Amino acid sequence: MKKPVLLVVALLLAALGILSCGKDPSGGTPAPDTAVDRKALLTYWADSLVKPGYQRLNDKLVVLKTKTTAFTAAPTTATLLETRQAWQAAYVEWQKVELFEFGPAEAVSLRNHFNIYPADAAGINRNISSGTYDFELSTAIPQQGFPALDYLLNGVATGDAAIAQQYATSASHRRYLTDVVAKMEQTFGTVYGQWNGGYRDTFINSTGTDASSSLSRVINAYSLYFERYLRAGKVGIPAGTMTGTPLPAKMEAYYLRGALPLQLATTAHTAVQQFFNGRPGRPSLKSYLDALGAKDSRSGQPLSSLISTQLGASYQQLSSLGPDLHTTFTARNADAVASYNEMQKAVRMIKVDMTSALSVTVTYVDNDGD
Repeated sequence: MKKPVLLVVALLLAALGILSCGKDPSGGTPAPDTAVDRKALLTYWADSLVKPGYQRLNDKLVVLKTKTTAFTAAPTTATLLETRQAWQAAYVEWQKVELFEFGPAEAVSLRNHFNIYPADAAGINRNISSGTYDFELSTAIPQQGFPALDYLLNGVATGDAAIAQQYATSASHRRYLTDVVAKMEQTFGTVYGQWNGGYRDTFINSTGTDASSSLSRVINAYSLYFERYLRAGKVGIPAGTMTGTPLPAKMEAYYLRGALPLQLATTAHTAVQQFFNGRPGRPSLKSYLDALGAKDSRSGQPLSSLISTQLGASYQQLSSLGPDLHTTFTARNADAVASYNEMQKAVRMIKVDMTSALSVTVTYVDNDGD
């Protein structure tokens, strides 16, 4: 008689064990592995954000190459303006994908080839004079990409007519401009080709949270980009938050100036916000945090709402720095410092609170001294 009773008890215990799976010890929040379909999240990022974003940038780079070819074949004020317009359009498009510095982009150091500023004008001029240069050298990083094009199309002489004349009379200038664009096309082509090849499947099938997983690489790239390249690079360094002295010469698009630098910064910030918030009904970092029931440890409020709200406040402060960011750095720098400070509030939430909630380890070290 005892054996049937023991069997029933064992079955009841097993059933209770099954029902308890997927809950944490506190009794309410699903375990991370069951709360979110990470493959669906990675698939959405790959197919709806990265690949279409790269497609749009590729289209802009094709136009840039076409206009550059026309300009170097017949350097006039008109062809210069067309090339400059194509450069601006591609530069704005780049801001929407620069945060994707993982996978193939990380492997080829795409950002180093595309957007390390300020441009090394002296080095560019030496390269033009010597006719010998290697864009793969570390010293050549600030002598290429969009910042180099900024100098080549806006800074080699004073006034559009003088710039066009410089190219009309100098084969060395025409060659260097052509080579910079060709190097961008080659480097980006490698990244774009891999995403349209086998890497997409590799990316979406890496569904863990360890340091080599796609989620970890994306989160680290996202956090690093916002902290170092948006907060510090576009605002903090030229505002002098690390030195105590404004350094407007270190701003993005320094040679053209006008409205473009702020457009680049606000476009980049919008990309960061949209990547976090996502679209209604689609997977995103916000929906991931909500599914995990992530709360702010200080206030107990939903972490996703706090991050989204702070990113919104940060964007508003950044937008107020217009219309000419160079003038802001020189005439009302306190406003630029305030913008940096608003972004810094979001850095803590993203780098510390969000990564902890997602069980992702921060693998980069920020060394800007703040």
